[in-house]
Amino acid sequence: MQRFKLFIPLLVFVALAAMFFGVERRVQRGEYTPTDLPSALLNRPLPDFSLPALDDGRLLSKADIQGELFLLNVWATWCPTCHYEHPFLVKLAEQGVKIYSVDYKDNAEAARRWLVEKGNPYVATIFDEAGNFGLDLGVTGAPETYLVDSSGIVRFRYQGALDQQIWDREFAPIIADLAGEASQ
Repeated sequence: MQRFKLFIPLLVFVALAAMFFGVERRVQRGEYTPTDLPSALLNRPLPDFSLPALDDGRLLSKADIQGELFLLNVWATWCPTCHYEHPFLVKLAEQGVKIYSVDYKDNAEAARRWLVEKGNPYVATIFDEAGNFGLDLGVTGAPETYLVDSSGIVRFRYQGALDQQIWDREFAPIIADLAGEASQ
C-alpha cells in the first residue's frame, strides 16, 4: 500500500494530461470554444440605460441607438485584445457596418485619445465608467461584441477579438438570416 501512494501524483498528472488533451482535440475539431459562454440576453431586449456619450457627455439611452441592425462593441484602453481588434472594427465601419460601443470601466480622457489616434469606427460611444451597463449586458471581460437587430433584440454575443475569419464564420450568417427575415 505504501508503494501505491508513491504513484498517486503520477496518476493525477496522467489524468489531468488526458483531460487537457481531450479538450484540446475538441477545440481543434471546432466542437468547443473556450470563450463561448451562454448569454442571458440572447433573443431578449438590450437592457435599458442612460449614460453619457464619451465625446460630448450628452445622455444616451437605448432609444437613441436602436432602429436598425448594429453591433455593440465593449472595449477599454486597458484591454490589450481591444488594441488588436480595433483596426478590424475600423474596416467594418468603412464597409458600412453600424457600430456603437461601450467604453467599459475606463478613463474618459485616455479613451478619447485612443479614438483620435486609432480612428473612431463608432456611431457613438457610451461611457460606462462604473461598469453598471456592462453588468446588465453580462460582460465578463473586454472585448465583447453584441449583434442587435432593428427591434433592439440581442441576436448574438461574441467574447474576444473580432477579425475577418470570426466575422465570416459567426456574424455574417446571422446577419444574412436576419436580412432574409426582414425581407419576408
